[in-house]
Formats: sequence, C-alpha cells, structure tokens
Amino acid sequence: MAKMLIKNALVLATMEDGRPPLSGGYVLIEDGFIREVGHGSTEHLSADQIIDASDKVVLPGLINAHHHLFQTLTRAYPPALNAGLFDWLVSLYPVWAKLDEETVRLAALVGMAELMLSGCTTTTDHHYLFPRGQTRLIDVEIQAAEEIGIRFHPTRGSMSLSEKDGGLPPDSVVQDEDEILKDSERVIDLYHDPRPGAMVRMALAPCSPFSVTPALMRETARLARDKGVRLHTHLAETKDEEVYCLEKYGLRPLAYLERAEWMGDDVWLAHGIHFTDDEIQQLGRARVGVAHCPTSNMRLGSGLCRVNDLRRAGCPVGLGVDGSASNDSSHALAEVRQALLLTRLGYGPQAMTVMDAFHLATRGGAACLGRDDIGTIAPGKAADIAIFALQDLGYSGAGDPLAALVLCHPLRVDTLIIHGRIVVQQGHLTTLDLQPVVEAHRKAAARLMR
Repeated sequence: MAKMLIKNALVLATMEDGRPPLSGGYVLIEDGFIREVGHGSTEHLSADQIIDASDKVVLPGLINAHHHLFQTLTRAYPPALNAGLFDWLVSLYPVWAKLDEETVRLAALVGMAELMLSGCTTTTDHHYLFPRGQTRLIDVEIQAAEEIGIRFHPTRGSMSLSEKDGGLPPDSVVQDEDEILKDSERVIDLYHDPRPGAMVRMALAPCSPFSVTPALMRETARLARDKGVRLHTHLAETKDEEVYCLEKYGLRPLAYLERAEWMGDDVWLAHGIHFTDDEIQQLGRARVGVAHCPTSNMRLGSGLCRVNDLRRAGCPVGLGVDGSASNDSSHALAEVRQALLLTRLGYGPQAMTVMDAFHLATRGGAACLGRDDIGTIAPGKAADIAIFALQDLGYSGAGDPLAALVLCHPLRVDTLIIHGRIVVQQGHLTTLDLQPVVEAHRKAAARLMR
C-alpha cells in the first residue's frame, strides 16, 4: 500500500483536545488514513511520496456544513442585491425553476472547486429545488463530487408547500410529498455509505417551515431514523420566519421543530439565529447541531448567531458558506475569518480565538455531520489535510502563522489531500480541467438570468 509523508511543517495544528500546534510536525498516511503524527525527526519513517511542508501550515481539511451549490449560477443577482430572505427567495425562485441536470452539474463542479481551492475537503449540500421533470439532480451532484474528488454529504432536500397552500415557493418548484419520500428512500439506498472513511453519506433535508408541511417534516424524520441517516433544515434564520410560524402554526420555530419530532442528536440546523435563552438550553440538551453561516447572515441582514452560547449549552456548531447567491462565495477559509470577526464584533475581542474559529470549521463541522473519522489529524482518521503556504504578499510580515491564515486576506490552499489523494497541488486542481467548466458555467448562468 502506498505511503505519503508530510514533514517539517512550520505549524501542524491537529485540532485534538489538549494538543497544541506542533513545530516541525509530520503526518504519515497509508491507504487513505492517517497512521502516525508527531514532530521532529522522520528518519524512522519510509514513504513513497514525501511533501516538504517547511514554511507551511498544516491543518485538518476544512468542513463546510451548509451550502446550496446550484446557487453559484445566480451570484450577485441584480433584483436581489438589497433584499432580505423572503424577498430574496421570491425574486430567485423563477430563475431557479429553469434548472436542469447540466446546469446543476456545472454549478456543483464550480462550487466544489471553489471550496477545495480554499482548503475544504468535505462539503454538504442542501438541494431542495426540483423543477418539473427534474428528478435526478441529487445523482448529478454525487457524480460531480466523484469526478472532482471531494468528500460529499448531499442532503435530499424538499419543498411541498407552495404559494397556493400558504407557503413561499411557486408551484413550479415544489413536489408531491409521496414523490419526495419515495425519492428520499431511493437515494439513501443507492448512495449512503456508513463505513469509516466514506466519501458519500446522505441526509434528508426539508427546506424550511415556510416551504414544507408539518406532515412532511414528521414523515421525513421517521424515514431518516429508519434508514440511519441524519436530518437537516433551515431554522430560526429570520424574524420573518418566526412571525410566519406564529401566525400559521401558533408556535415559535423551535416548538414547531419539536412537534415535528426533530429534537435529537441526529439533527443539524442551518443558521440558528433567533433563539431565546431557554431554547438554546433545550437545543443543547438534545445535542442538536447548528451550521453557522456568518457571511450569508450579514449579506441578508438576518442577524447574529449566538455561537458561544450554543456551544456552551452543548450544541455542536459548524461553519457553512451557505448558498452562493447569499454569500456570494464558496471560500471556506474566508468563512473562518468572517466567523471570527463577526463574533468579536458582537461580543468583544476575547469572544473567539483563532483556534475557536478553526474548531468550527473542522471538529464542529464533523460533529454536525455525525462524523468521528474526520475533523482532526490523528492516527486512524481519514487523511483529509489542507496545507497553506505563507509566501504570498498578503502574509508578509505575519508573526503567528496560524493567525495569519485567518486575520490576513484568505488565499488559495497550496496542497489539499482528500482520503490520502492529492487533489490540489501548488494551488491548482489535479482532478479537473477547470477552465472549460467555468466557461460553460458562465454561459449557463447567463441563460438562466435571461
């Protein structure tokens, strides 16, 4: 079996509890998994491939816990530049109603490439929009992930509550609930891999309280638990959602979630902004995860997630770039920076350290996705590793290499390893000729916007 050795790291941050960053660190990789981690001499080790990480920072691959890859086709969409969430959605639904398999494939490849080039080794995707006749969009995304080489947690999303039934989306992008549940079972049976080191794991993800029925929420939860997969949805993102839930159901969003049988440690939520103190404690007791999406929350003016309070209560908290029409980027390292700065803006300079921010993007994300085989650099873990070089102009003069990655302008990763395979080398993808994909993506985006 081929072995790879990363050695002489300027800084190796394993992200393990109680283990400070190592100077002169090394990592031995064999058959896709980490076999040994240490620092100092590597004379006792042999490898088929050696990566000299002198003057470089070595981290666990970053984990993106919330995204909508199809939205890379509608960045900076003019009618939605200054809109809040509900108006933003209403303006974009008719554009997204024109999605098909080829546009979704291109959107996924572009979004995944962006993530990988920014140090991300694992991403989820919340795909909830299925225009009439488009039944295999999850399959297309999984094929794109296999082509580009990223570890992937697609979620089979859904919308069933259209405008005529009191929901937000138009009829053209919702599905029948029996159809949703049948296809949810199909993709789980076909693609979900529960084994350690799995490259694809499925989850189920009704979109939100304003786009699915309570019945679909409950039936989806029961199906997910029967199949042993996780649950994901948007919740408590805006005050509009809170007003909607109170008016339609007589419940706050979290009480709605509880009634739908969703309070459990197999659930992670996107955004999680507007919770009371008691609700945060309730979430913590149930060990419900939250994907914090700082850029999207700022872009749409949604509010400030109480990250530290959620973590103290016992919630796993990860990081999500969110959809590229509300970010409008898929840069994982930039999102680490945003998380740090936004938390400090809200709660003071000691509210979040650099290592706290990296925890969100590694171990926190892994916990949200229910993975104990990624998120740290340790023996037995999957070999997902991001190596950042510090020779660029933007890092010149930095005293703390780890802090520089977050406090200075975020740039491309130098080397990215996913399951022991080099997928980015010297800042370029090794798995995909990106230029023709980008050209086709631009043309597809122009067609959609017309």
